Amino acid sequence: MSDSEFSETEATSTVDPDVVRRLPKVELHDHLDGGLRPQTIIDIAAETGYDGLPTTDAAELEKWFFDAANSGDLPTYLTTFDHTTAVMQTRDSLVRVTREAVEDLAADGVCYAELRFAPEQHQAKGLSLQEVVDATVQGVKEGERVVSARGGRIHVRLLMCAMRHADRAAEIAQLTVDNHGEHTPGEGYVVGFDIAGAEDGFPPSNHVEAFRILRENLVPVTVHAGEAAGVESIADGLRQGAVRIGHGVRIYEDLDATMNGIELGEVAKFIRDRRIPLEICPTSNTQTGVCDTVADHPFNLLYELGFTCTVNTDNRLVSGCTMTGEMLALAENFDLEYWQFLELTTNALDNAFCDQPLRESLEREVIYPAYAELGGTLSSGEGDSEGLGELHGDHGHVHGAGVEEVQLSMENLRAELAELGLSLDDEDDEDSEDSEETEEK
Repeated sequence: MSDSEFSETEATSTVDPDVVRRLPKVELHDHLDGGLRPQTIIDIAAETGYDGLPTTDAAELEKWFFDAANSGDLPTYLTTFDHTTAVMQTRDSLVRVTREAVEDLAADGVCYAELRFAPEQHQAKGLSLQEVVDATVQGVKEGERVVSARGGRIHVRLLMCAMRHADRAAEIAQLTVDNHGEHTPGEGYVVGFDIAGAEDGFPPSNHVEAFRILRENLVPVTVHAGEAAGVESIADGLRQGAVRIGHGVRIYEDLDATMNGIELGEVAKFIRDRRIPLEICPTSNTQTGVCDTVADHPFNLLYELGFTCTVNTDNRLVSGCTMTGEMLALAENFDLEYWQFLELTTNALDNAFCDQPLRESLEREVIYPAYAELGGTLSSGEGDSEGLGELHGDHGHVHGAGVEEVQLSMENLRAELAELGLSLDDEDDEDSEDSEETEEK
């Protein structure tokens, strides 16, 4: 969702959009092939002879991607990537696309990002899998240098994706292992593994050999789950060793409304209690059928229940969004404040696949100072915050550690459940009927 969509509603939000744009952000779920600049697609298509674009006007092409993505289902949404991957088949194009992604993220205030892509989708013109990885690593290095030369700071890492409908997952897992670590061709930039593509009907357990390779070599794993498929998809990913869940929002299907509140099922309780991060992508979820609008998104319910939530874009071009826009959308729809942005940002950084010294450096030198500058505007929701130290002292988690957990009133609880097709009313009616029957007897 673009920042401009909030121009008419800024007055009702508790945060200043200009401040949000400047705040440091952490992005864990961003597909390299979903965030190209429209003009870059047109340029590379002309250079490489690709003539399949629906238009060669940059503004029209950007609109086409957004419109095509708003299909309401994941398989149709994924067809937009036919055009982006088509122009990412040479070393030079991969370097350029990756470099520009780094620059664009930095311009949006992102200080750390993990870009994910499927190397197997970039071999149409003869590149080897290792040559694909080498090109993206080069692109990240060039992008970081450009940002640094402009006085900025960003650190970008790479996740290798295997396509879940294909049979190359073990091969991609081994590629990830071969490039994982500073003393490999990946030079420390390749930090983890993912499976992507059509989720429903292609469970993580189809690729047990790949996950075995990764576990044995101590490579961290995230998986797409709980987007187009439900709770079992999430559980399957956890069984294979996932330490983060891409999207994961359909975990709400493992919640049950009772008169005492919301009871968590076995999988939901596991994820909440072990703080398994959910890589939530609000706008993307509206496009793939999880919900109709951001206002209907289960984010707020999951957040209130204590799940470890992070905010991400998924595909900046295809979904027409930025990290700033996503944060503003959540603020507008769920009344989030700056301290909650801090929590969501540190949730992401705490669970990034980079090394601990980098995490500590970004917290100490970039994130905490930026929020400390907000001073008295950094409200904890209690109205008397003394600033950053009170909210996030001792590297604790803001949500449920330094601040009282927000308790849902019955009215708010009913509203949240209604958005998800759940209700306490049925049980209320049943209890009322039982009571009446007892009185009659």
